[in-house]
Amino acid sequence: MKSIGLGLGSLGRRLLLAFVLVAVSSVLVLSGAALIGVDRGVQVAQQDDREQIATTAAAAAADAYRLAGGWEQADLSRAVAIGDGVSAHLAVLDADGATLQSSATGPGHPKGQGPGQGAGQGAGQSQNVITMPILVDGSEVGSIRINFGGTAGTQVLDVAWAWIAVAAGVALVVALTASWLVTRLLVRPIHVMTDAAQSFTAGDRQSRATGSAPGELGELAVALNNMADAVVRSERDRRNLTADVAHELRTPLAALQAGLEELRDGLVQPTPEGLAGLHDQSLRLGRVVADLAELSAVETAGMSLRLAVVDLAQLVREECTVREPELRAADVNLTVDAGRSVRVRADADRLHQAVGNLLANAARYCRPEDTVNLSVTAEDNQAVLRVADSGPGIPADELPHIFDRLWRGRAAEQVAGSGIGLALVREIVSSHGGRITAESALGEGTTITIRLPAET
Repeated sequence: MKSIGLGLGSLGRRLLLAFVLVAVSSVLVLSGAALIGVDRGVQVAQQDDREQIATTAAAAAADAYRLAGGWEQADLSRAVAIGDGVSAHLAVLDADGATLQSSATGPGHPKGQGPGQGAGQGAGQSQNVITMPILVDGSEVGSIRINFGGTAGTQVLDVAWAWIAVAAGVALVVALTASWLVTRLLVRPIHVMTDAAQSFTAGDRQSRATGSAPGELGELAVALNNMADAVVRSERDRRNLTADVAHELRTPLAALQAGLEELRDGLVQPTPEGLAGLHDQSLRLGRVVADLAELSAVETAGMSLRLAVVDLAQLVREECTVREPELRAADVNLTVDAGRSVRVRADADRLHQAVGNLLANAARYCRPEDTVNLSVTAEDNQAVLRVADSGPGIPADELPHIFDRLWRGRAAEQVAGSGIGLALVREIVSSHGGRITAESALGEGTTITIRLPAET
């Protein structure tokens, strides 16, 4: 398989691009949110600190006013020093708003300006200028005005910018790395499955998707391998069926050909016995072809089943009535235990066909005086049909193959049949969602059990 670009293929590149876009947009949004949050947090913290400083300065000025008994002799150096300590311009104003004393430097008092001028300029900067009343015994005797300027907040934001930029860079690198790894993790199993499918299509029937894959991709790989196994089994079964059909048809065709050539060449004279033998061979050919056609029809019957609620016990009794003369002619005794109604959802014609094939097999292989018993019961929400005979039984090595197409055991070599009857029954039962099993002991008989979903 050829890869382009980063070795990811078209789907991989698109996934990686999507991951990258999500990662970059997420980092940008989070970085912006962090900056906004830091800025607002810094502003709130600064405002609290500034109000606390203004409150302390106002308290110092109030103490000076109280000790001096007025503003004329009040020592305001302690209050002014508080403003100098935080590099802010502080002005002490009387009750009329006149400046009593102010710091000589500060962000609100440029060089060359007087105290009152600097204080007045700072009054318009609401975020950087704090005005706090001076209270003495509950009366406002003046106020403190502090101009802090804006450099401190800018410095904090600069530091925040630097840290957020570093964090965003690290997060972006981690996100891009994770995106690459996840993309590789997702795309690699797809490439493996594509290679396996292409090799399988090209004729390599052993090609499978190997390696582990996450989640649904792993399930898809397992499903792909199971599908490949099913195709291999289907091809093997088709080859085996072709070989079996060829083998089954070869004998009667050869006998017909030889007999007809003798008649044509005048080597033998036509006699009723000779013609009857040729007729029997043609009947065998017709029977094999008919059984194969019936099996093929049943295998595709899932789309054509005429489902209805059927009383399985009544159906068995009806089929036994039809088949009883055939069993009686073979000197086989028939007993039926199907008195209780057991309902299933099924195609009645197909179930008649399945039960009829089982009874025909019993008539064909059981010995004279043997007994065949049919019973219908309900067990664990299932309808159970058992066909038990006291016949010669089936050898243990042949029992697993009795439902295979065209398979005939050693005991069947002298019995007419195509080896399709039980395969036909299995297909009918499977198409109804049921299961068929067989138990047998050599010399003691055979029991065929059919289980179908019961209609509740």
